[in-house]
Amino acid sequence: MAARNIRFLIEYKGTNYSGWQIQDGPKTVQQEITDAIAKVTGCTVEVIGAGRTDAGVHALGQVANFHIDHRLEPSRYRDAVNFYLPADIRVKESTVAEPEFHARFSAVWRRYRYLISEEMSAIYRELRWENSNRLDFELLQKAAGFVVGVHDFSPFCVIGSRKEENSCRIEFSRWYKTGPLMIYEIRGNRFLHSMVRSLVAAMVNLATAQQDNNMQNLTLDRFADIIGSRTEERITFMAPPHGLYLVEVGY
Repeated sequence: MAARNIRFLIEYKGTNYSGWQIQDGPKTVQQEITDAIAKVTGCTVEVIGAGRTDAGVHALGQVANFHIDHRLEPSRYRDAVNFYLPADIRVKESTVAEPEFHARFSAVWRRYRYLISEEMSAIYRELRWENSNRLDFELLQKAAGFVVGVHDFSPFCVIGSRKEENSCRIEFSRWYKTGPLMIYEIRGNRFLHSMVRSLVAAMVNLATAQQDNNMQNLTLDRFADIIGSRTEERITFMAPPHGLYLVEVGY
């Protein structure tokens, strides 16, 4: 039979992994899924992910695909592959996709979420940034507004990962507050390496009443200047990875 293009919707807790992408040595999510598919089918496939999440970053809606010539029905891959996956990685859906579907290049937008808590927890500490500093929510919201639009986000990207073109179109950028949690939601057509974590760190820095001496002091105006490319200043600090989630990918 002809090879089929199988599409996965995946959830994972990134705490125990060195990110999504396969590396020499460290344990990664992509490697775990590739190995599980091989155990089910006897086939070695290339698993393509929509977003290359960093070490410690989580996913609620990672999308992946792979081409395979095998008799197993597409809907049965979910349970079969989950049997061989560790408990912190779950395939939520498995379907057949069009032959040309590509989890990364077919995506038109991605949505990320970042969680900050002002309270400490023995249970949830690996799932959010626990920051006891008092944050000015109004300043956070104003800063988030500057992010919307088409901007060169190279000041918020690791230098070694910058591309020739570093512009991104951000459609949505907003903070929410519920109980002890402050939640940042952002949606855009693409994201640079560590961009969301750098944006969050910058916004938290400028909204912190008592500035941390180890962090560069930002103001709302300086943040706006960086976003608007009116300065060559770059953000050199990042929010911890364990507060970040890849929530959804749109096609």
